[in-house]
Amino acid sequence: MLQYEPEDTSFEQAVQNIRFITVKPTDVELLKLYGLYKQTTIGNNTNPSPGLLQMKDSAKWSSWKSYSGKGKIWAKDEYVKLVNQLIKKYQSKKTQT
Repeated sequence: MLQYEPEDTSFEQAVQNIRFITVKPTDVELLKLYGLYKQTTIGNNTNPSPGLLQMKDSAKWSSWKSYSGKGKIWAKDEYVKLVNQLIKKYQSKKTQT
């Protein structure tokens, strides 16, 4: 079972480990991962908002924008915590089926 704590596992390790989840996370969880990843790797979202008809891009933009003003270190820690939670959540679902 993959398990780690934010203070002893790198962001890069979390990015790799999230790929091993065999159950797809919810759209909300995926958007959180996206927003935190972008905030960690790029910083604040300064891109213009996508058009209203680009719903997927707009949701991703909004998720990233919601973390504006948060530091990269904070976002990195939150990303690692979220990956840890998702691994626990979806590994337990896999073992129950």
